[in-house]
Amino acid sequence: MPTVLLLRHGLTAMTGPVLAGRTPAVHLDERGQAQAAAVADRLAVLPLIAVRTSPLERCAETARAVTRAQRAAGRTVPQRTDRRLLECDYGDWTGRTIASLTKDPLWPVVQAHPSGVTFPGGESMAAMAERAVRAVRGVDAELAAAAGPDALWVACSHGDVIKAILADALGLHLDLFQRLVVDPCSVSAIRYTAGRPFVLGTNDTTGDLSRFVPPPPRKGSAGRRKRPASSDATVGGGAGAGAV
Repeated sequence: MPTVLLLRHGLTAMTGPVLAGRTPAVHLDERGQAQAAAVADRLAVLPLIAVRTSPLERCAETARAVTRAQRAAGRTVPQRTDRRLLECDYGDWTGRTIASLTKDPLWPVVQAHPSGVTFPGGESMAAMAERAVRAVRGVDAELAAAAGPDALWVACSHGDVIKAILADALGLHLDLFQRLVVDPCSVSAIRYTAGRPFVLGTNDTTGDLSRFVPPPPRKGSAGRRKRPASSDATVGGGAGAGAV
């Protein structure tokens, strides 16, 4: 199956001090623009076939940096909006400072039991996780059918959304997803197979992404490899993707 690269958007003026949520017209600031350009350059070594993004401006702008870098590398990569990758609807929490939210009685529940949280006037974290996982698994299957098992694509979304997708791939209950860290403009990678997902990396902000370049077709094979990726884990750990 293809490899999906989960990309969080870059920094905005609200990121950190304020829970932006679905607040409209929140754009990347200068720091976020620099982060987006840097991660786009790192991703430019990969022959991406698709970019899917949350409709919020900070994600769309990060995704556009990726498609521009792909175009500079000689590839035309379609960028499409997928509302299922939208930020969690935090309801009445939207726009409040994190400092004030830590004093809210719901805060410790969000920390310890997020699967039971529905934000007042908003969405449950369980519903957010369900739609996001469904989106990524669904798009991944579509791209596998269209482009084969070595395809690479990007899903640009938000911190909690990406953490929920990673938790599902790791087999973690949603109540444990707060153990995961997803920084702005970090890249996390998952390869889905028929039997199980494989998490290939998380929260990568500086590393060389060329390890995800698909291997060349084997001698004697015609074109792209059609055999589906194995669901078996290599006992002992194997030699790694870079081994010849």
